[in-house]
Amino acid sequence: MADAERNELLETIKNLTEQLETTAAQLEKVTTENAALRRKLERMNELLLNAQQARFGQSSEKKKYVLPESEQLRLFNEAEAEQDVKAPEPTEEGLVAAYNRKRKRTMDELIQGLPVKETIIKIPEDLRTCDRCGGKMKPIGKKLAFRELEVIPKQVFINEVYIETYACEDCEKDTGFANVMRAVTPERLLKHSLASPNTVADVMTQKYVDGIPLARQEKIWARDGIELSRGTLANWVIQCAQRWLKPLYRQMKKALLESQVIHADETVVQVLKEPGKKPTSESRMWVYASGERSAKPVRYFEYQPDRSGKHPAALLKEFTGYLVTDGYTGYNKVEGAVHCGCWAHMRRYWKEAMPKGATTDTSKAAVGYEYCNKLFAMERKYADYPSWQRELARQAFEEPLLDAYWSWVEKLDPQEGSKLEEAVVYARKQKAQLNEFIKHGNVPISNNLAENAIRPFVTGRKNWLFSDTPRGAESSAIVYTLVETAKANGLDPSAYLRCVLDQLRFLGKSPTTAKLESFMPWSDVLRKAIENYT
Repeated sequence: MADAERNELLETIKNLTEQLETTAAQLEKVTTENAALRRKLERMNELLLNAQQARFGQSSEKKKYVLPESEQLRLFNEAEAEQDVKAPEPTEEGLVAAYNRKRKRTMDELIQGLPVKETIIKIPEDLRTCDRCGGKMKPIGKKLAFRELEVIPKQVFINEVYIETYACEDCEKDTGFANVMRAVTPERLLKHSLASPNTVADVMTQKYVDGIPLARQEKIWARDGIELSRGTLANWVIQCAQRWLKPLYRQMKKALLESQVIHADETVVQVLKEPGKKPTSESRMWVYASGERSAKPVRYFEYQPDRSGKHPAALLKEFTGYLVTDGYTGYNKVEGAVHCGCWAHMRRYWKEAMPKGATTDTSKAAVGYEYCNKLFAMERKYADYPSWQRELARQAFEEPLLDAYWSWVEKLDPQEGSKLEEAVVYARKQKAQLNEFIKHGNVPISNNLAENAIRPFVTGRKNWLFSDTPRGAESSAIVYTLVETAKANGLDPSAYLRCVLDQLRFLGKSPTTAKLESFMPWSDVLRKAIENYT
């Protein structure tokens, strides 16, 4: 072969090689871009499915609905799989008994405990004439025709309070001058105001228990013929909370810090006139709840202008028990407590990472979700055990499940940016806190108690939307603390507010700790006194 031909062939090979390398580089680039776009598409689908699930899907992660493919197939071939020629035929009685219809309450059960008023329908006097002989008819008995539920509209009246005066007759006979004594005059709730304990308690109950904002209450009062502005109602709530209820609020904080277990959570609240902040900025309402086994159930609310961890650190600086939270890093600033995690949040992460139609055979998130379900199922078995016995049961039966779970978690290699990665990262970061409950029988495995405690505030916020001032937000925290603690102790919050607002007026400006303790919802003295307000 001539040199010219050889050189030409080599040049052609060189060009083809360069083209091949260029094509390979372009292919690699396209492949990388395609993989990135595919991950982005999967992420967007994930977000879309989560949004659809949040809006239209099942709201609770407690219900077990993940089935492996083998179980799903059984739904279609169940007739063949479960056939048994020796199976007995059901009887008519058996069919009826198997259908567990919810029993309807009887009329007597519905009206049990309600006061009864009799209305007797009479024949007019001039018509009580016998149609046979024309004689006078007399009543000989009565027959029940029907029952109906009556509601009497709110009665509004002025209560004039007089102080009765007494004189000693013997002193007057002996000396000519009578020794005079008067009953103790209760202090007014608010100076130069018509506000009474019953009225203020009613306003507070409607706002903080029933979620009726003051603007709507203003209209309700107007229908009853009373012109009370929402500004006046707000003054009643704020001033009474600060003047009368705040000492009880502080006493409840002391009881909270004596608990072995405290749950904590927080939610957004908007305060329009927060110094140094825009009206649209977010503040926080924190809630702290004593453990489920506490002898003194407390639900303590605290308003703060932000979500900084310095706030729980300040409140719980003397607390040395077990703090159950959702994993928010701000709680790590609480130094003296043992930090415990929330398996309900862990389960929620796995659920959010599950694609539509996920099974344990097709989705790693579904496997994690199923591990959590098994753990909660075990916990339900030991719910009523004494703390020491529940601790032993956990270590014997739940610890092996946890070992298997963490071994499985460590092997996961989730796709970057996916919901599965978020679940895995949360699990690995929270491992120590999530495992803490195994060592302590009095520590629950979830922070659901705090979430349930803060739910009434979140529900009420949908109606009244925001607080006007920090003082108003603090007053809301005070009233929420009292009514939710009353509810946690099985008391009617309205009766509790009426009782304390009425009786605290007789204690003076600086009631002793012992006196305040007698007004706590778990106090036997209070429970006896509250009977007069129900």
